[in-house]
This record gives sequence, structure tokens and C-alpha cells, in this order.
Amino acid sequence: QVQVVESGGGPVQPGGSLRLTCVVSGGVFSLYDMGWYRQAPGKQREFVASMRSSGSPNYVDSVKGRFTISRDNAKNTVYLQMNTLKPEDTAVYYCNAKQYPVVHGTYKGDYWGQGTQVTVSS
Repeated sequence: QVQVVESGGGPVQPGGSLRLTCVVSGGVFSLYDMGWYRQAPGKQREFVASMRSSGSPNYVDSVKGRFTISRDNAKNTVYLQMNTLKPEDTAVYYCNAKQYPVVHGTYKGDYWGQGTQVTVSS
């Protein structure tokens, strides 16, 4: 049974910082491609950042230079450091774990956390 648990959200003023944490239990963490997504009220869930098992990061343009994704395989944890936060970053942030192997283009597993709310407001 794979579980994905996020934490670290909360209220923050514009220009402030937060660090989100996601812990994965079950499976071999180094075999997961990890990602962060967010969903603002009335909008579809969107990709924010990802880090493949190899360690290569990828970001949506709107967060480049402000957000940093990292992972600690020894702790089964992925982080999202968010700096210079803006009101438009307000959303529920979800952690996603995609489990290798990939067969016929489909991951063995695709797991989501319950989400953590980030509210950027003065």
C-alpha cells in the first residue's frame, strides 16, 4: 500500500516563503518520479514541478526562479521550496508519485496525496 502525505501549507504574505514536504511510504522511493501540482478555486489542476528518479527537475514557467523542487531518497521525501510567493500561487498543492517501471507508456503506479492549502494574501 503506497501512501503520499503532504504538509507545510498555510497562510503567507506576498513575497514570503513556504516549504512543502511530501513523504511517500511503500515501494522504493528512488524508483518514483515525483511531482507537485496545484489547483486553484474554479480552475483545473496544473503541473508545478517535477523531479525524475534520476534527479532532473522541471518547472512550469510561472514558478521558474521562485520554486525549487528537491528530493531526499534516504528519507522518502520530496520538497517544494516556494519563494517570492504571489497571490496567484494560492491553491491546494498536491504531491504525485509515479512508480516505475513504465510498461507500454504507463507507469506501474500513480499516487496522489490529499493536498495542502497554500494561501498567499496580505
